Amino acid sequence: MTEKPVFLTQQGLEKLEEELNHLCTVRRPEVAHLIHQAKEEGDVSENAGYDEAKNEQAFVEGRILTIQGMLRNASIISRDGPAGEVDLGITVKVAAPGEAPEEYTIVGSAEADPGNGFISNESPVGKALMGHEVGDEIAVKTPNGTLSLKILDMR
Repeated sequence: MTEKPVFLTQQGLEKLEEELNHLCTVRRPEVAHLIHQAKEEGDVSENAGYDEAKNEQAFVEGRILTIQGMLRNASIISRDGPAGEVDLGITVKVAAPGEAPEEYTIVGSAEADPGNGFISNESPVGKALMGHEVGDEIAVKTPNGTLSLKILDMR
């Protein structure tokens, strides 16, 4: 089975690598120490500290595996030259009728952070913007109904 690519900016790749390094070199040893301490307290069958440490260990190991898979399938978003149409890595300024313009950077789902203006190419707005040019008006089907957006600028 071929895993799908994980689209990342260079900054996103570096952030994941830093997180993986932190989990492997700091969190993993911390959790191992907590488990060791809990075991030294005696019977672990009714030891809440042991249970909590084992749950944390499962979370840390799961996150390590997830990040390793993302890095293995990473495809770096590179932008060369001027933006002709909306694509991964493009920052686009859009406005709905009667609303203030907003800027979004189109990224892969692994880096999506809508509160900070990074939207996934798989989100309703990101998907609708892909392939369009400045001046295009698009209709976006969202859970709250259809949203009309005009592309004002992109870089």
